[in-house]
Amino acid sequence: MEKFDLLHRYLMQKGLATKENTLRPGTAKFELLAMAHDKTYLDKFINNQLTAKELRRMGLPWSEGLVKRTLISPNGTFLTAQLALKKGIACHLAGGTHHAHYDFGSGFCILNDLAIAARAIVAQGKAKKILIFDCDVHQGDGTAAILKDDDAIFTCSVHCDKNFPARKAVSDLDVEVVRGTTDDDYLQIVEDTLTGLLEQLQPDLVIYDAGVDIYEHDPLGLINISKAGIRNRDNMVLSHCQQRNIPVATVIGGGYDDDREALAQRHALVVEEAFKVFS
Repeated sequence: MEKFDLLHRYLMQKGLATKENTLRPGTAKFELLAMAHDKTYLDKFINNQLTAKELRRMGLPWSEGLVKRTLISPNGTFLTAQLALKKGIACHLAGGTHHAHYDFGSGFCILNDLAIAARAIVAQGKAKKILIFDCDVHQGDGTAAILKDDDAIFTCSVHCDKNFPARKAVSDLDVEVVRGTTDDDYLQIVEDTLTGLLEQLQPDLVIYDAGVDIYEHDPLGLINISKAGIRNRDNMVLSHCQQRNIPVATVIGGGYDDDREALAQRHALVVEEAFKVFS
């Protein structure tokens, strides 16, 4: 949890996050969360009624603080998507909880902010086609499962083939990256996948999960991408969207490291590149 505060502090120190360009979302309404989640599950989580087995699968101990944060984060992604449609680019300093399913949490993910935000934007009539482009090292199984019958939202997951979850869901497009892949091959895969989808779908909005657990020293990653490679990926994704005038909303996704400061700086890369590409 520490990385979120460190990320914001780092961006303030760099002069990128300011009072003028930083917005704080409030708690999401129950109706918003229910656009992608079972109401019974939401009630059980909010009121501390999950079973021990459900909590183990979620991977986090229940607390009032966890509930408070969890109910804000999806609203952050929803706000980011709305701002992206207005401004062309917006970056959420959290989000990307793509393992959360319709009626259960999994892999440190409780609510699926990607599915919630995408469904809400479509319901508002602000977009007819949304691309969720997920480059976290782990497959976005919850996102794929929740949105499997949703024609307005296209789910693409570019992930390590031999990694969590053991049982993969079926996204609209799954691209498996071989364990141990390095920068050049990975960047080519991401670029070929993205450009093909932007051409094919011509989406009104891209929600980009910029997970940094692809990093070569990430303990949960298993592919070997350098910090420069992560920066190049983020710049490339954002540049292709900007060149086509497609609004893009970014979320930070996964990243794990005992050196929290270094981890926060890797998560900051997508924000730094957003300033470069859209300035």
